[in-house]
Amino acid sequence: MAFNHLPATMHDALGPLSVTPVTHSVPMAKNLRPGRPHESGDTRPSPRAILDRLSSGANRAARITHTEHLPPRPGRHAVWPDRIRPEVIDAIQQAGIGHPWVHQAAAAEHALDGESVVIATGTASGKSLAYLAPVLTTLLDGAEAPNGRGATALYLAPTKALAADQCRAVKALAAPLGNRIRPAVYDGDTPVEEREWVRQYAGYVLTNPDMLHRSILPSHPRWSSFLRALRYVVIDECHTYRGVFGSHVAQVLRRLRRICARYGADPVFLLASATAADPAVAAGRLTGVTVHEVADDASPRGELVFALWEPPLTELHGEKGAPVRRTATAETADLLTDLTVQGVRTVAFVRSRRGAELISVISKERLAEVDRSLPRRVAAYRGGYLPEERRALERALHSGELIGLAATTALELGVDVSGLDAVLIAGYPGTRASLWQQAGRAGRGGQGALAVLIARDDPLDTFLVHHPEALFQQPVESTVLDPDNPYVLAPHLCAAAAELPLTEEDLSLFGPSAPGLMPQLEAAKLLRRRASGWHWTRRERAADLTDIRGGGGRPVQIVEEGTGRLLGTVDESAAHTSVHEGAVHLHQGRTYLVRRLDLEDSVALVEEAVPPYSTTARDTTTVSVLDTDTEVPWGDARLCYGSVEVTNQVVSFLRRKLVTGEVLGETKLDLPPRTLRTRAVWWTVTDDQLDAARIIPEQLGGALHAAEHASIGMLPLFATCDRWDIGGVSVPLHPDTLLPTVFVYDGHPGGAGFAERAFHTARAWLTATLEAIASCECDAGCPSCIQSPKCGNGNDPLDKRAAIRLLTQLLASAPEPGFPAP
Repeated sequence: MAFNHLPATMHDALGPLSVTPVTHSVPMAKNLRPGRPHESGDTRPSPRAILDRLSSGANRAARITHTEHLPPRPGRHAVWPDRIRPEVIDAIQQAGIGHPWVHQAAAAEHALDGESVVIATGTASGKSLAYLAPVLTTLLDGAEAPNGRGATALYLAPTKALAADQCRAVKALAAPLGNRIRPAVYDGDTPVEEREWVRQYAGYVLTNPDMLHRSILPSHPRWSSFLRALRYVVIDECHTYRGVFGSHVAQVLRRLRRICARYGADPVFLLASATAADPAVAAGRLTGVTVHEVADDASPRGELVFALWEPPLTELHGEKGAPVRRTATAETADLLTDLTVQGVRTVAFVRSRRGAELISVISKERLAEVDRSLPRRVAAYRGGYLPEERRALERALHSGELIGLAATTALELGVDVSGLDAVLIAGYPGTRASLWQQAGRAGRGGQGALAVLIARDDPLDTFLVHHPEALFQQPVESTVLDPDNPYVLAPHLCAAAAELPLTEEDLSLFGPSAPGLMPQLEAAKLLRRRASGWHWTRRERAADLTDIRGGGGRPVQIVEEGTGRLLGTVDESAAHTSVHEGAVHLHQGRTYLVRRLDLEDSVALVEEAVPPYSTTARDTTTVSVLDTDTEVPWGDARLCYGSVEVTNQVVSFLRRKLVTGEVLGETKLDLPPRTLRTRAVWWTVTDDQLDAARIIPEQLGGALHAAEHASIGMLPLFATCDRWDIGGVSVPLHPDTLLPTVFVYDGHPGGAGFAERAFHTARAWLTATLEAIASCECDAGCPSCIQSPKCGNGNDPLDKRAAIRLLTQLLASAPEPGFPAP
């Protein structure tokens, strides 16, 4: 029997085919130093005073497992390069900035020299100004050209909110320069009547990779005057381009370089990133060009007090009687309420749209009990709002009209919110880079700030709040992306051929895998070779072949059966588990039952109902080894990395009582299996090792299953992924290895680089997994250690003690750290 742990995405699109701030750390909450005195006239409480108030409630102090104090840091000034135009320097000074920081001047020097550069410094360190100074200078130079349009620049942001925020900032900065800059946003919210003006006249176009992929590049003849004059491409928050999304964006940028060359342009890339490991390497892999690095942050920083907070255990019990902690959502809502009452300007970052809405609703209800005027000072901010709603919220937060905001990561990415006093982070955001990015939203005006990480009932969160050194004494992760993934590369080769016929000379631009894919694309009748190169053969747009954010497949529409009203959509990859026949579906606080799932037409018909239960899909998963790239001995055990085929089928669903989780019954389902060819890391153990670990046959399945769950939960600490990006299977006797085996695989066709990172950090990864299980206070396993919220087998069987013995035995023979080397 195989025990499986599925990723969020599983689709087969084309058939088979890495310096955090310096800190100090001591155990528990004892290393806070007294806050520095406030400047004259500053009446805001110190970060420590705010934390003391938060922890003064009943049983609150015990929830703080650690506090970290980052002392204030002075800034280091420089002078702008003499090639920055005087009127640009005057505009910067009128904005209140007398002199640049050292890193800003260094980055501008690279840009003016025609060298691509990545600025990898901390939050609020002035990265935007570092690239805007040379960009504005070049645009002004071009505006004085006697003929033609003049120089242009393209700005790419991962979110619409960031592009809109940056456009406001550019307009404000460039106001003294008159109308010679002409910045404009071009995204899905741009009215049709404005788009032609942007194409013809804008000098600085702010957009996102999605619009570049689907609109600008396929319509490049209409953008010819802009592309012919393109001097700079600014890529903001480039650390967010990782995994499958980052791999897609890397290929979109290669297509952009190719089209620019067609019009005689060779733009310089200016990248801005949060503090990152090997930023020049990651930026070079993203853009395909040589990138220089500026990573010495010379900006000043106010003090930061960072608290780790673990919600308490409740009286409730979940699966198999496991204790249940209070949710991070409920705990964050309480803290946001308390901070709002104190008048502390706060943003609470939440991982899901539903969580952001829920925290806002709970906080409003509790604030109304204190003061009826307070609920309007709190709001939610998430994707899915209308553009005018998002802009209004951003203005209210800027002005101070809002005190508290529950936000998804849509607000994390660079939206300039000055004057915040505190940040709440509801659950570890997946990477240390994102953690520091979110924490850095407070204190942007140079004042002190408080950040609080509230742990979810999850193996990784539990590990981190009890192992602060993993956050405060480790560098941020390397950025993982794989532009050569054939499932990513193939649709972009098709899109490139549709934009301009592909030639042999073009293929080197797209990487070493491109030549080998061309015969397959010809055989699939997607491309046809002619004398001028490979041509796109279909009527549909080639750019529509792929969703660069990795959704994949045609979304399933959720339709109310009685009225025909469209309630929403769900990704095709998640439809089998979330909107199968009989599933309970939640939408805007209402409950619906799925009456029918039509896979052919991609429609799920639902009707409103109030069932006294929730539903959980159960599935079976098998993994076949296709090819072993690397195998490393760990004593008698083996650690392997290679290609696998994963076959998954949803076979039934459980109905559970809403409060207790008690199983009320199981219903069979008849859904087709789905296959995924991807990359995996796996390890095997021998009978002798099982004997040494005192694991009898009856315990083996539970030991492997528990180790698999915990290792998946811990992998995001070592690879830039979310646990929903990866899957796993554990088998007491696998037909390909003929040994007990645990697989962890990428949940994306062709792989996303996560399993490879797991292979190269296996000793540290599995050591952390062992420690997370062993240090958990529960007796037999709980959501904080070995139970998984997405287990296809209902978290059965699991054996916590046997898993500890198994991992201890496995790691006893592991090679020294650093082997195998990446």
